[in-house]
Amino acid sequence: MAETTTRPTLPGGFRSAEQGWPELHRIPHPPRRIPLLGDVLGANRATPLQDSLRFARQLGPIYRRKAFNREFVFVWGADLVADLADESRFAKHVGLGVANLRPVAGDGLFTAYNHEPNWQLAHDVLAPGFSREAMAAYHPMMLDVAGRLTDHWDRERAAGRAVDVPGDMTKLTLETISRTGFGHDFGSFERDRPHPFISAMVGTLTYAQRLNSVPFPALLRRAAQRNEADIAYLNRTVDDLVRARRAASGDGDLLDRMLETAHPGTGERLSPENVRRQVITFLVAGHETTSGALSFALYYLARHPEIAARARAEVDRVWGDTAAPGYEQVAKLRYVRRILDESLRLWPTAPAFAREALEDTVLAGRHPMLRGAWTLVLTPMLHRDPAAWGADAERFDPDRFDPKAVRSRPAHTFKPFGTGARACIGRQFALHEATLVLGLLLRRYAFVPDPGYRLRVTERLTLMPDALRLHLERPEVTAGATAAVEEAPSEPRCPVHGSRD
Repeated sequence: MAETTTRPTLPGGFRSAEQGWPELHRIPHPPRRIPLLGDVLGANRATPLQDSLRFARQLGPIYRRKAFNREFVFVWGADLVADLADESRFAKHVGLGVANLRPVAGDGLFTAYNHEPNWQLAHDVLAPGFSREAMAAYHPMMLDVAGRLTDHWDRERAAGRAVDVPGDMTKLTLETISRTGFGHDFGSFERDRPHPFISAMVGTLTYAQRLNSVPFPALLRRAAQRNEADIAYLNRTVDDLVRARRAASGDGDLLDRMLETAHPGTGERLSPENVRRQVITFLVAGHETTSGALSFALYYLARHPEIAARARAEVDRVWGDTAAPGYEQVAKLRYVRRILDESLRLWPTAPAFAREALEDTVLAGRHPMLRGAWTLVLTPMLHRDPAAWGADAERFDPDRFDPKAVRSRPAHTFKPFGTGARACIGRQFALHEATLVLGLLLRRYAFVPDPGYRLRVTERLTLMPDALRLHLERPEVTAGATAAVEEAPSEPRCPVHGSRD
């Protein structure tokens, strides 16, 4: 009789690094480690990601940090990340911050564990909702929401007031995903204060991040009570939205797919509970990250008027006098898209993703990992690795994404949407929306920053410029603004999922 073997069961819950990295002692950690407390000196509970970037610059492309009794391994070197992108050896790990969102998002697409069947079911049911045909159908609604933004900004400009960039981008992207995906209007631009859904969403994200910085969740008892109230509000909002849709059919949007579409292979349908979780996932993830990307792009355009002028010239050349650019015209804004990509390079609004070993392996031939061992990829540092991006990697330069430059870089060096099978399903939706909006805003406004403003980044699992306000003026064409933007090849290599990625 053939001998059978069973694999040992992985420990449940959070797995500290010493459980999966046999040669952990070879990986550097910050100096002045304190017994019981770990590497807490100099740490700021409000900016854990930016603390991690600071340690990354000090300690190199792989390092570890300990907070109380939990040790983490961080990776950002381009060669290490390229190895972690091997889907035959590594998979998504639902890391601590993401796992903290499971009370609200459960086994939604973003927070599902790899073994949970609803991820594949939902992915296969919803993927056609992001096809080219579906995207073209969303385009008129994106234009309509963008028109509500520009109407608001026109009023602010006429009154001589600066605009609240992160606040208004959040309104824009929430309305866009809620209308295109679920046929719902939150009325964000008709409100003086953020919609309660946004307040509850920010509350859950902030609480999920705070959980990472305390040794015992009981220390956040009051915050936990607020979080439960926020989750209850999110659930009620989505339940009302779904109830209204069941009473009156929609037009084939994402919610219709969730409610009516069976899996093409198995005939399974999403359960009512999973529908709620997917709707919350799309409403939160579908607007929070895109609003941050647009806000950072506008920050850089305001800081670099020569780049804004070149992009505006491209919009004028490609769109001409068209009042409402068509779906196909958006993809022709290649320089505007480069601005967006370069903003996502420096400040990817989903700033990290975790990978775990499917079997015992050796990372990049140097670091042994046991099955289930995991590491956190620091995307902003990957995007600043001089080995991939050059000695000037901290400088804002959209031409890093011209086709020739993209082809010259190794694969797996640009990861704003994660990697592999679990990469963001809505990335093309987000990129189309953001490119369209930047084109419309560039054509209409020149952006003038406050001379005293210095970029500060707010962290709530995602990243956002803090307190960014811009003055708006009528744009003027500057000398040299019409510099040619070279055409991409007929089949451009996508910097996220290209021929080698």
